[in-house]
Amino acid sequence: MTKKTEAAEKALTKLGVVLTDRGSKYAVSGAPVQSREEVDAVLSTLKEDRSYAKATHNTWAAMLPTGGLKADDGESGAGMVILRMMERESLSNHVIIVTRWYGGKKLGGDRFRRVQDAVRAYLDAG
Repeated sequence: MTKKTEAAEKALTKLGVVLTDRGSKYAVSGAPVQSREEVDAVLSTLKEDRSYAKATHNTWAAMLPTGGLKADDGESGAGMVILRMMERESLSNHVIIVTRWYGGKKLGGDRFRRVQDAVRAYLDAG
């Protein structure tokens, strides 16, 4: 394990599954970060857990000193939802990852509400 990976593992907060909707399960995780390399280390650490690696989507957003970054991981628009919530909370130098295990039924626009619910759970726990 590299020093970056060790640091990411210590910093990573996993709340686990925080809600379900029509079979889909949502989990939320996050960590303080300063760079894209640290974001990648946190994502790598999260995916060492096999269930997270096999998840349908691991969407994330990060507010870094250089600006905001986001990735939808196939859940179109979800990264922007996370980023906007972080901006409203003035949460900087941090990454939040919302993980979804697809439950077999499309959620339509409700999927954005579930992402918001997961991020809110993370912010409230912090």
